[in-house]
Parts: sequence; structure tokens; C-alpha cells
Amino acid sequence: MTFVSLCFEVHQPIRLNKNFFWDRSLHRQVVPDLRKFYFDDSENRRIFERISDKCYLPANKVIRESIQMHVESDRPFKVAYSFSGVFLEQCRKYRPEVLDSFVELVETGQVEVMEQTYYHSLASLYEDPREFYEQVKMHKEQVWDIFGVKPTTFENTELIYSDEIARMVESMGYRAIFAEGVIENPNFVYRPPETSLSLLLRNYQLTDDVGFRFSSHCWEEYPLTADKYAGWLASTPGKCINIFCDYETFGEHQWKETGIFEFLRSLPDQVLKYHNLEFAKPCEIARDVSPERELSVPRYVSWADVERDTSCWLGNALQQACFIYQKGLEAPAKESHDNDLLEIWRILGLSDHLYYIFTHGGGPGEVHSYFSPYGNPYDASVTFFSVLCDLHYRLKQKTHLADSPFRFATGIDEFTGEEAWTLAGMQEILGTLPLASLEYHNCEGDYASWARTSLGDEFLAEKMNKLQSLRGERLRKSLLKAMDARLSERR
Repeated sequence: MTFVSLCFEVHQPIRLNKNFFWDRSLHRQVVPDLRKFYFDDSENRRIFERISDKCYLPANKVIRESIQMHVESDRPFKVAYSFSGVFLEQCRKYRPEVLDSFVELVETGQVEVMEQTYYHSLASLYEDPREFYEQVKMHKEQVWDIFGVKPTTFENTELIYSDEIARMVESMGYRAIFAEGVIENPNFVYRPPETSLSLLLRNYQLTDDVGFRFSSHCWEEYPLTADKYAGWLASTPGKCINIFCDYETFGEHQWKETGIFEFLRSLPDQVLKYHNLEFAKPCEIARDVSPERELSVPRYVSWADVERDTSCWLGNALQQACFIYQKGLEAPAKESHDNDLLEIWRILGLSDHLYYIFTHGGGPGEVHSYFSPYGNPYDASVTFFSVLCDLHYRLKQKTHLADSPFRFATGIDEFTGEEAWTLAGMQEILGTLPLASLEYHNCEGDYASWARTSLGDEFLAEKMNKLQSLRGERLRKSLLKAMDARLSERR
């Protein structure tokens, strides 16, 4: 028996105001709603409603009817979805009936909901993994709140994968993870090194036959019918076939007029004509199919473009500069203790913003242009970098942001891994910092030096200098008092 898993990634970006820089919005003093200031809500609503009518609602109807038609069968029809958190947010905001239709599908028991990062981000590529863990936790809570299920299969943004990501995912309790099938024969299950995870691989050739080639009149296999496709599946050797595509394939990328919905509607019946095929959820494949062997993937792979790596987001200097800038605002955003600023920072971490700055030509360039709301990648980079600059400016106003962080240690080159970018962040760490580290920095005069050279606060530096003779909890109490007084003065 060969298991067929039909999986869909469902995501819609939150687009920026395209003319943010050109409208001279940068560093405005009076901004009633910062989210509306940065993001084009009317355009996001327009596109979401269009795709809801063209894809989500009709595709969900077809899937639901197919599930109901085979519900009594010994080989029922099953599918899996990976929703981004921001997609589910937009469902609630723009078209609640779309969310209701997905809930109805999950309630059939024949639909698996997979886990991913809440913001469909590149957080798995950060040196510090804590933001990745936080976004996965946010997504997990959201899925439980909406669907009442706890996912066991993980799908990272655009199938970005490596051995290290597999280890992080296992540490959070998941049992299976998806990767792009370019790394090995995709029709078997594997085991990532040093884990007990099941590694499932996307069959990208069979997936792209539907996602990209379905309506191409130049393709030698055109037209693709459900019975022809089912025959290909039946003749594919292996233990599982994982078809994993954007859900927007149905009705948005491949228009209704191409016959894509008729293909989707007929596919279950055509597949089940073959006694060696059976639909399965990814979690069931992970449970029932033993791994062939260990498979190591030390470098990042993804399903993006022909390179199948991270170059579609980080392949040029513009993308790398924006990525570094956005990533560097993490600590200030978190130390601000302002939920609105933190949420905005996380929305700016959507992988889509970097995707639009792709500058290579050819076929991949055409695909990037198709999805981009900008005229060219340079306009995308100007807008994105301008918004990051503006957020940086507001974080600096809000938090009294230092030029460089205070890195805590217990001795020379003996760093604890903790750092503070703001007075509030410093105050928070000082409250729990071990006394050995607290006293070490005081004896070295580091607090006063940081206040003077990084915060530009001579008044606070003088206060810190006067505390150098103190030790123990008396020192901690005095430092916290000085920080609190300075924060109160600046508010």
C-alpha cells in the first residue's frame, strides 16, 4: 500500500504601504494608528476577499464534499493544512465565513492541522532560537483556540529545513517534520540525525505538475486530468507520496476556467480506483511507516525557486541588509514592553517582505514578480527599509535605546548570554542577575561606561560611579533604584 498525503500551505501576507517613503511618512510625529501607518489594510482586505471568493470558499466546498462522499469507505479521503497565524487573523478580520468553513473541515476528523511559525517568518534562521520557539508557541495556542487540536506535524516556512531545525522541532514535542524532496527520494520516510522525528519529503515533481504546469499549453502532458494523474501516483514506487502545494493553486494561481476544480473534485475517486493507493494524513504516515534510514541535511533547503535553499529571501545584499536590520530590532522591540510595537516588529518578519526584493531574472524572477505588490524589487527594498528605519526611530524614542548592547559576563570572556539594549531591559536583568556577575561589572565600572558611551547619559553614568563600593544585595537594590529613577524621569 502507498499512502498519498494531500497537503496545503495556506498563507496571505500583510502588505506594506507601498508609498511609505515617497509620501514622506518617515519619522512623522503624530501617528494615531501605527499599524495603519505601516500596512495597507484596504489592499490586504481587497486581495483577501478576492482569493476567498476564487479559492478558499469554493476549494473548501469541493474538499468537504469529497470527504463526505467517502466518509463510510474503508479508504476515506483525507487532507492536511498548514495555516499561518496571520492568515487565520485575516480570516477573522475580513471573512469569518472562510474560517468557519475550515473549522467545519477539521471537525470531520479527516483533516490534519499542521504547525508552523505564527508569522510565516524566517525566525528559524536567527542565531538565537528563542523567537522561533515563541512564534511556534503562539501558533500552537492559536490552533488550539480555533480548531481544538494539538498538531504533531511541523511545516516550517516554505519548507525551510536543516538538521538543526529538526532538533529544535523535536525539542518542542513534535513527531514529524516536512522538508523538500530534492534532498532524497521523497517517497519514503527518513530519520533526522540525533532525533526520533519522522522526516517526510515533498514530492516536488508531482506537486509542481499541479501547482505550476497544470494550465501550461506548452507542457507535453497538457491537459492534466485526474485519471492521468492518479495513474502516475499508482505507478510511483515507494511507501508514501506527499503532494504539498499552496492552497491558492486552486482558483487563484490556476483559474477556475482551467478546470482545476474539476480536477480536484475528481481526484479522490480516480486515486481510490487503484487498490495500492490510500489517502493518509502526514501524522498517520509518521505513525505507520518506519524510516528507511537516517538522513542528514546540514545546510538549509526549502521549496523556493530552482535553488531550493534560502537564496530567494537572502540572495542579494538588499535582502541581507533588510534581514539583518529587522532581526537586530528584536531585543529593543521586546524590551519596550509595548505589545503593539512587538507585533509590528513580528509582522515585519514575514518572509514575504524579503521575497519581494528578489532581483534575479528568469523564471524565478517572473514568479516573484507575480506575487509582489511592487513594480520592481528596488521599490520593495526602499519601502521595507524605510518602515524598518521608522520603527527603529520609534523604538529609540520609546525605550531610550542604546547604541550597542550591554553584554553580561562573570569575568573576562565569560559571557552569560544575556544582554540589554535599553534601560528597561537592563533593569529587568539586574533584578535576577547572579551576584557574581552583578559585582564583576560594578567593579569594572561597566555600568557607568555603558551609560556614558552607549546611552549618552552622563547623569546616569555619574550615579553608577558612586555605587562602585557597594556589594551584594545592597548593590542590586541601589542599581535598580537608580535605573527606576532615571526611567521615571524620562517618561
